[in-house]
Amino acid sequence: MTELDDRAKANLDVVLEEVCRSLPHGGDHEPRKRIAEKLFDSAISGNRTLAGLTDVAPVALAKATQNSA
Repeated sequence: MTELDDRAKANLDVVLEEVCRSLPHGGDHEPRKRIAEKLFDSAISGNRTLAGLTDVAPVALAKATQNSA
């Protein structure tokens, strides 16, 4: 597995928290987990900037909430 640097990890945390604010109570475990996995996959692929991860977040949110509906 590819290691992420501290900046990338911080960016992942910030984007995950930001996108999950739109979910009731910040989101249940499963949707948050699915969103985090999509963001992590994107970061592993090289998309590690705050702006880049923020672009991925709405798609991850839509897929996570679609699957849980």
